[in-house]
Amino acid sequence: MDFDRQSGLFLHVASLPGPDGIGTLGDPAKTFVDFLADSGQSLWQFCPLGPTIPIHDNSPYQSYSAFAGNPLFIDLDELVERGWLEDLDRPDFDDGNVEYGPVREYKEARLEDAFETFKTDASDDDRADFEAFTDDAGDWLDEYALYRALRTHFDGVSWLDWPEGAKMRDPEVLAEYREELSETIEYRKFLQWLFDEQWSELKAYANERGVDLVGDMPIYVDLDSADVWANPEIFKLDEQREPKYVSGVPPDEFSDDGQMWGTPVYDWAALAERDYGWWVSRFERLLQRVDIFRIDHFKGFESYWEIPADADTAREGEWVDGPHEDIFYAVRDELGELPIVVEDLGEITDEMDRIREDLGYPGMNVAAFTDWCDGDSRYHPSSYDENSVAYTSTHDTDTVAGWYADLDEQQKDCLHYAVDYEGGDVHWDILDTIWGSDSVITLAQVQDPLGYGSDARFNVPGTEEDNWAWRVSEDALSADVAERLYEITESSGRLTD
Repeated sequence: MDFDRQSGLFLHVASLPGPDGIGTLGDPAKTFVDFLADSGQSLWQFCPLGPTIPIHDNSPYQSYSAFAGNPLFIDLDELVERGWLEDLDRPDFDDGNVEYGPVREYKEARLEDAFETFKTDASDDDRADFEAFTDDAGDWLDEYALYRALRTHFDGVSWLDWPEGAKMRDPEVLAEYREELSETIEYRKFLQWLFDEQWSELKAYANERGVDLVGDMPIYVDLDSADVWANPEIFKLDEQREPKYVSGVPPDEFSDDGQMWGTPVYDWAALAERDYGWWVSRFERLLQRVDIFRIDHFKGFESYWEIPADADTAREGEWVDGPHEDIFYAVRDELGELPIVVEDLGEITDEMDRIREDLGYPGMNVAAFTDWCDGDSRYHPSSYDENSVAYTSTHDTDTVAGWYADLDEQQKDCLHYAVDYEGGDVHWDILDTIWGSDSVITLAQVQDPLGYGSDARFNVPGTEEDNWAWRVSEDALSADVAERLYEITESSGRLTD
């Protein structure tokens, strides 16, 4: 698929400003779309949208479902307008960071109130829309709603610790639970309907303003998820549905023992026998929400580091062949051309490059990784080819101002030469240089045009606290910043019709 020469900003939904203590899909999101349009940006990228898991620090890359939306993003003011909530008496939430515990407690209580009102007061049209959504959603909604209802019923423990009948999905046992927990199941479906309605309205608004939405697809899913519980046959699990192997990466310059991610690995042979049906459904679901999406850890489709689940460290793993192009051909046969960009950082092999090039998917260049004194290095802006996506920084790196501050003097001197720095705010010169590169798409974290340093970093990989919480203030998204960004976008030929 050919992309237009264009640009955009990265900001996760959770990081939007607004009164709910976390970003929402209502006016806060639409106001950000307006800022993007005013600044000449045609892309809004964000992290995965699934319901996050508190014990994993609410990372958007570890979710209860690869298909569901995060109810914390539902806009409560819109529920007040529909008459399902009374006027809101909000706590005094932190405007600069998401306090996930208090936010979850407050919003879940309000969403339960809205569900109770919906059951008694909803119009015939609303009931019909809800029923149509549940009828059309597919198997994922039934499985997810049952999974979440059971998880609540069993006091929040992992499905691996549920009673045998529920864990092993005995049909008679599940039928009994569906009847017993029907109210909770309906509530979980109600939340997904609200999320879908608000997301569809937001997407239509963004597209009308010339802004495309850029999603993110992690290759792996969490072990404690509806995906693994409902589809054990497509993962390498033992007879008790415990993982035989987990994913990770081998020892490298960042870790002497490598990394054990703990997510179960796919049984690619079993998936191939099923024509990759689960993956086709996953792609289809994401394409209902976004215009373009990034595949995280593309390397895993070429080969992946498989670690025995009982290993002490990732050193005990080995490289295992992935499905290569076959999965993408299968999905394309069902869904047509795919608007994909891929994360091809880290362990890069010739075979991985060949697969990406054969499929035609743009890879990633990240200025934060650049050796500024080597104009031929992969991440130097002078080396970017057209079929690539260039980032000033990503959600996994420091901000531009942050990584610039950590450069040694030689690297700073080389950077100054590369970006024609003549004094002033160097982050604008870096953006201007990346925007002026050959890459067909360029993206920056919203922190970068704002000139924010390391204290505004969104995530530090390998750490488990104080991540995924940073929020932008509404005042920061000013007309002056929009105007400066528009000028850079126009001069680099990235404005779209």
